Amino acid sequence: MTYEIHAIRYGQMDRMRRDNFLHLDDHDGPMPLDFFIWVITGDHGTFVVDTGFDQTVADRRNRTLLRPIHAALEATGTDPATVKDVIITHLHWDHAGNHDLFPQARYHLQEKEMAFATGPCMCNHTMNRPFEVEDVQHMVKRVFEGRVCFHDGSKEIAPGLSLHWVGGHSGGLQVVRVKTRRGWVVLASDATHYYENFEKAAPFPIVANVGDAVRAFRTLRELATSDAHVIPGHDPLVLQRYPSSGLGEGIVRLDADPV
Repeated sequence: MTYEIHAIRYGQMDRMRRDNFLHLDDHDGPMPLDFFIWVITGDHGTFVVDTGFDQTVADRRNRTLLRPIHAALEATGTDPATVKDVIITHLHWDHAGNHDLFPQARYHLQEKEMAFATGPCMCNHTMNRPFEVEDVQHMVKRVFEGRVCFHDGSKEIAPGLSLHWVGGHSGGLQVVRVKTRRGWVVLASDATHYYENFEKAAPFPIVANVGDAVRAFRTLRELATSDAHVIPGHDPLVLQRYPSSGLGEGIVRLDADPV
């Protein structure tokens, strides 16, 4: 059993190197950030990883939305209305929006993330700033609708597809391990925003627990076939390192060998 994986860039923002590492970088300069969602397809169905943000949130947070999430998904032949499984790596604003797109989906979330996003840490603005309260409220609503599948640690949700808690960046951050034709690919999401965070064991500065963030780098290596099978959550280099899916600009195949 192997899967195809499409990485879809749907937004972007300008940043500097000093913004992307917990400790200041001595060689400052531009280091832009891309926003991605991912679509995993195989014999066991279609799995959407993260749900992005919409234009309202983009305007409020001064980010560039390159394409609405529904259009991004439709470019891969994915109809959001028919998706059965959505994996939320964590509940930050750029990963958990667009609440009405998946009316039939169950949402896969770590128990620790729901506890973190509704617990005492959210009384502090530094901790709650990466969250949109509406995203958290909608996830609570889905709980009461019976549409959230909670996980505690590691869980295989389909043959060759598993979720793994790492924490660090957010209290309940999880990564996604996928069996592909080239081996085990790990969608790291924000366990490593950029390749360089992972390669230098240098966490991104938005972090709930530094110790967990550093340990997450080791977990990524343990889960992936090689370092080249770890996919960062926001690095523009992803679009340079992987071949086009042939589905339009900003969509690449992660199950294919890097170019």
